[in-house]
Amino acid sequence: MRIVIALGGNALLRRGEPLSADNQRENVRTACSQIARISPGNELVIAHGNGPQVGLLALQGAAYTDVPVYPLDVLGAETEGMIGYIIEQELGNLLPFEVPFATLLTQVEVDAADPAFTNPSKPIGPVYSREEAERLASEKGWHIAADGERFRRVVPSPRPKRIFEIRPIRWLLEKGSVVICAGGGGIPTVYDQNGHLQGVEAVIDKDLCSALLAEQLEADLLVIATDVDGVYLDWGTPQQRRINEAHPDQLELLGFAAGSMGPKVQAACEFARNTGKAAVIGSLADIEAIVQGRAGSRVSLSAHGVS
Repeated sequence: MRIVIALGGNALLRRGEPLSADNQRENVRTACSQIARISPGNELVIAHGNGPQVGLLALQGAAYTDVPVYPLDVLGAETEGMIGYIIEQELGNLLPFEVPFATLLTQVEVDAADPAFTNPSKPIGPVYSREEAERLASEKGWHIAADGERFRRVVPSPRPKRIFEIRPIRWLLEKGSVVICAGGGGIPTVYDQNGHLQGVEAVIDKDLCSALLAEQLEADLLVIATDVDGVYLDWGTPQQRRINEAHPDQLELLGFAAGSMGPKVQAACEFARNTGKAAVIGSLADIEAIVQGRAGSRVSLSAHGVS
């Protein structure tokens, strides 16, 4: 199969975990141990989130005041290189030496008039208490929003329209490479009034970009790996229960939080509906079982309602 795996930024750096290089590498190692098991006989494309990482780079950049803070599109490109490097190294330590890898900086076009620019919703960076988040918002002009019991900075998250590097991604797959691309949802870009492409201050949702990537690559399966083992009804209550399988039309009617599970559900539903193939949302540690159909919440047109 041709499989697109979208690794969540919060799975690579777990919620509330210190944003250290060692912690990130350890979580990548967990993901790669699973991915290595499904590598034989399959074509793999790995996308990843970057919310915690891009927020950390923004904080680090703000500490140096002699120059303006670098914009989010540049920080997004930096995270693509950083996370891609770690994935290549950890997965390369597990797969045969002759398996080639390529991490591709991926520019993604968004609409400058996207309403997301006036309604920031994408969480980035570390979590804060309410008091600390409100203080930082006042000092830095941030937008903040609740993330579970804590708070995080939120930025615009426009929909992806076009993946500019889709052709070289196909070429690399045809040569047998494991491709790491569309990191952080890709580098957000728009055309200006003169027709010149330029970066824009935003972070694209990696799940929606991964769904577009999987559709354009004619992937057989989209795996959305996160820090929980599936999609839950009544999450956080004594009545919570995991969805095993769902039809996209029925799943979309249930409603999920925009800052967390909502984009994952939307991405899975769009891929399933547009391609007739399956998308599965589940835990990073269960990737092998997800591919085998034994874990996660599976979204497909063949499902009957929500089970």
